[in-house]
Amino acid sequence: MRPQKSGWLAPGLAARWARNPRRSCISKVLSGPGGEREVIQNSKEVLSLLQEKNSAFKPVLAIIQAGDDNLMQEINQNLAEEAGLNITHICLPPDSGEDEIIDEILKINEDTRVHGLALQISENSFSNKVLNALKPEKDVDGLTDVNLGKLVRGDAHECFVSPVARAVIEILEKSGVNLDGKKILVIGAHGSLEAALQCLFQRKGSMTMSSQWTTPQLQSKLHEADIVVLGLPKPEEIPLSWIQPGTTVLNCSYDFLSGKLGCGSPAVHFGGLVADDDVSLLAAALRIQNVVNSGRRWLREQQYTRWRLHCLKLQPLSPVPSDIEISRAQTPKAVDVLAKEIGLLPDEIEIYGKSKAKVRLSLLERFKDQADGKYVLVAGITPTPLGEGKSTVTIGLVQALTAHLNINSFACLRQPSQGPTFGVKGGAAGGGYAQVIPMEEFNLHLTGDIHAITAANNLLAAAIDTRIFHENTQTDKALYNRLVPSVNGVREFSKIQLARLKKLGINKTDPSALTEEEMRRFSRLDIDPSTITWQRVLDTNDRFLRKITIGQANTEKGCSRQAQFDIAVASEIMAVLALTHSLTDMKERLGRMVVASDRKGQPVTAEDLGVTGALTVLMKDAIKPNLMQTLEGTPVFVHAGPFANIAHGNSSVLADKIALKLVGEEGFVVTEAGFGADIGMEKFFNIKCRASGLVPNVVVLVATVRALKMHGGGPSVTAGVPLKKEYTEENIPLVADGCCNLQKQIQIAQLFGVPVVVALNVFKTDTRAEIDLVCELAKQAGAFDAVPCYHWSVGGKGSVELARAVREAASVRSRFRFLYDVQLPIVEKIRTIAQAVYGATDIELSPEAQSKIDRYTQQGFGNLPICMAKTHLSLSHQPDKKGVPRDFILPISDIRASIGAGFIYPLVGTMSTMPGLPTRPCFYDIDLDTETEQVKGLF
Repeated sequence: MRPQKSGWLAPGLAARWARNPRRSCISKVLSGPGGEREVIQNSKEVLSLLQEKNSAFKPVLAIIQAGDDNLMQEINQNLAEEAGLNITHICLPPDSGEDEIIDEILKINEDTRVHGLALQISENSFSNKVLNALKPEKDVDGLTDVNLGKLVRGDAHECFVSPVARAVIEILEKSGVNLDGKKILVIGAHGSLEAALQCLFQRKGSMTMSSQWTTPQLQSKLHEADIVVLGLPKPEEIPLSWIQPGTTVLNCSYDFLSGKLGCGSPAVHFGGLVADDDVSLLAAALRIQNVVNSGRRWLREQQYTRWRLHCLKLQPLSPVPSDIEISRAQTPKAVDVLAKEIGLLPDEIEIYGKSKAKVRLSLLERFKDQADGKYVLVAGITPTPLGEGKSTVTIGLVQALTAHLNINSFACLRQPSQGPTFGVKGGAAGGGYAQVIPMEEFNLHLTGDIHAITAANNLLAAAIDTRIFHENTQTDKALYNRLVPSVNGVREFSKIQLARLKKLGINKTDPSALTEEEMRRFSRLDIDPSTITWQRVLDTNDRFLRKITIGQANTEKGCSRQAQFDIAVASEIMAVLALTHSLTDMKERLGRMVVASDRKGQPVTAEDLGVTGALTVLMKDAIKPNLMQTLEGTPVFVHAGPFANIAHGNSSVLADKIALKLVGEEGFVVTEAGFGADIGMEKFFNIKCRASGLVPNVVVLVATVRALKMHGGGPSVTAGVPLKKEYTEENIPLVADGCCNLQKQIQIAQLFGVPVVVALNVFKTDTRAEIDLVCELAKQAGAFDAVPCYHWSVGGKGSVELARAVREAASVRSRFRFLYDVQLPIVEKIRTIAQAVYGATDIELSPEAQSKIDRYTQQGFGNLPICMAKTHLSLSHQPDKKGVPRDFILPISDIRASIGAGFIYPLVGTMSTMPGLPTRPCFYDIDLDTETEQVKGLF
């Protein structure tokens, strides 16, 4: 039996009607309107318009086919080519099971190049599980429950409608059939086609009935029908006389989805496109139209859209509960919901649990033409044990901007180290009613970025000592043969080894072609152990790892040396993560990291050790910023966490860049610099802004009355001991004296040409007179504005005035400038920071520091910016000197280089890169309820 051509009437059926004596009045055989040409031409024109602005855009229709029937493949291919689409077929064996089909569907769902997905499989394979595996936005045949539901609900413009059902309606209407009030009988259709036909006919005012060929009342239904739509071929036993004269009969029994033609009567054979009046041909054209519309929607989604953010309500309590109680009392939005609200696409996030996700860097390409929002830095006065609350201000500010002033805003914070979390400082999620939630997830592990840094750092450390060991214990030839082994009779250099050969000036690719001298140069890094600067790291405060001896086992054959552990966030890899702008850039930075010098004084890098690729693999997920939310449901990026006293102390460039695109031109990105403005802010401007190319609009300088009292000469504070009365009672003279530190920090910000807004973080013990005094002195010192803030006790509502002040300050044109020219000698750059920022009279270099400066200059690293490693507790190098110390000389004890990160860092005085635990660490109070699995005691 030949395939049946689907159309108005099956030719066999028409032939029998022609032989019937009643043929003159039995039925109307309508001529086909040829609508598929119009549909294809329209699709072609729409696509051309889309490609005018997006020249590389070309929609793709993917068809999963299980079987050997190539009829629909040819039809789809011809129509797609005519419209200007690409088409791809995934051919599966005819007996493919449900799971095999679903596996292919899921792959195509995630392929952003594909805009439409159709199934050409057997009728038995169309299970609910298969159909609903399709992404609704790619379901161009309108099969999924989502698309059918929208159609039934009346949202046809938001969904895809069955092309077959649409073809039936269009052919009837274009042939002059008035559907209003007509009785429609649909025979043999089922599933999505039946539902779509019923819905579309009802919208036209028709009364629709459905039936099967085996239904006992079929004859009476046929007699009542004005229009009959055949979803399956008519069986031979059903007499033609059951169809009333004048009845319009439309045959769509071609199984458009399975690609099979079924009929119990002879049919016309065709080898190319079917006739113009063919339902299946028009349906195929409408499917192509759906693909173009899907592509258009996809392009629209790529553009910036206004946020539809649903903010969470706060119900502040008094007295204010603990941070973890407040965090746990709020139910965060599902992170995929938050992502959608701020314009992220489903394939741009990788979800971790319910409340956090990583954001893919592909977003930057999508928004490359989108203007950036306003860029705000939160810094602080010189820290005291009493705390200033920069993170709390940062969160309070974005909650105020977005939840209360309806302005798009994003907070960008550093990921906290577990050292302080279990040590003395506690977490860093903000506090009170201005914090990131869930705060225990924020403070513990997050998505594992710091663990990835630890693994990468320690892999490199292991590579250094292992290379020294093998070079010390092997001949040149043995070493070379092990570095370039023969595998299955083939000996070749790896990609990174070829890069080393190029660096050495050896232009050979055949391992057997190297001379003995070239083999020696290639194999031996000749690292001088006394010059190793790369240390192992651990994200735990452990003072007993500050100085260790490694290699003491007999198996290390005497290759022992003194070494140390640093805290993980002090690793150069953390700084690389924070300053990189792409995966390619990160790989290059990792390769450039200098770990030691050889015995000739030349730098040895991670690239020389052959470990760059492996480091990049370990860091490939860590490079993606982590999305979380505030207590009021506004978005937060948590990414990278370098300390500000021993590193540059800022969150990642990538988080800031992505956030600046997401907020839109009128939105705000608020990021925080560690410790005081003299440290974190200075490094933000001179290091981070150089790396990112971003220009800040406003600095928010955080202060508290009680911290200013300490800078004014107030008594010392001991953790766990009640505060003395100087801090809990009004003391105007002490506040006035302490404002010298605030004024100095304002002046430091002004060195960079950025307007300053002072945020006074108010405590319940502060008096109105003290608050007014601080605000007045701040304005006299040159602050654009000074505003008291109450976000800790009431949330974003308490920082609305700060938000308004920041918005006004951001409207003033920034005159941003760097403090120094990186081309200056290293000594001069250090001196500039010491004198202009810290207020030092001069600097004093130790012999070791001078030697390092000479070495780094000779190695070509003299033009890098400076990252001072200095105590955060004073403007000077002496932690107990509060206020504004004067007439001091800044001692530089050592100089180190983070070449991959891109800065030189001098050590001021004695600086430890591994904190220790106090007598009573925070971990005494941290516990887990083993029944509810809730964390207790974090703050």
